[in-house]
Amino acid sequence: MTEQLSNELRDLAVEAAHRAGDFVRDARPADLGVAATKTSAVDVVTEMDLASEKMITGHLAERRPDDGFLGEEGASEPGTSGVEWVIDPIDGTVNYLYGRPAWAVSIAARKDGVTLAGVVYAPVQRETFHAVLGGGAHLGDRQLRVRPAPELGQALLGTGFGYLAERRVRQAEVVRQLIPEVRDIRRGGSAAIDLCDVAAGRLDAYYERGLNPWDLAAGELIAREAGALVGGRPGEPGSGDLLVAAPPVLFEDLQGRLDTLGAWHD
Repeated sequence: MTEQLSNELRDLAVEAAHRAGDFVRDARPADLGVAATKTSAVDVVTEMDLASEKMITGHLAERRPDDGFLGEEGASEPGTSGVEWVIDPIDGTVNYLYGRPAWAVSIAARKDGVTLAGVVYAPVQRETFHAVLGGGAHLGDRQLRVRPAPELGQALLGTGFGYLAERRVRQAEVVRQLIPEVRDIRRGGSAAIDLCDVAAGRLDAYYERGLNPWDLAAGELIAREAGALVGGRPGEPGSGDLLVAAPPVLFEDLQGRLDTLGAWHD
């Protein structure tokens, strides 16, 4: 029953992600502007974020009216089925605002706190990453596996920065100390895509502080199902304090180094 439910939730998430993602890609206004700000003046919301979330929740509620929602732009409904949809209608909003391609629609479904299905749709690249718990991760029909773990010194890492100035300063200091010790570091602007890039072998590892549940819920499952370990500080699960995703061995080395550098606090 769990496998059947997971597959059904994944398929529905794919439908909703494609519907919303194609709309916000194709209907992006030429004069798109900021509709609101959140934690700071650079943490923005566009009218298309709001439209995407409304489209996603409407589609899901029509098919599964008893489910709950947790969305970045305010969708919050407890539901009665035990299934909760965790939605980022545009992950990488600043990229979207500037017309850069690295943004995605991220939808995860969890039941009783366990993520059963996750979908990350990157509309500009027309790539659909998806996974179900215990069923592996895929890009379209292709099964994904993480790259074989290199030594830390040969690892290409992905990361991101927060919107609060004081947090960025601390994150930049961590990067300053870490970058001489690795192959290089990339900052793409979408946590969901970065986690999928680990799953697809486009990055060796990824870490970030300050993520919200909707930033990581789908991508974390996809990375795990592709063979990555995902966690936070040593002995702790991934959280807003710190999320680390990497193949075994590299995971332990990177996690330990980030802990020493204090990447888990501002």
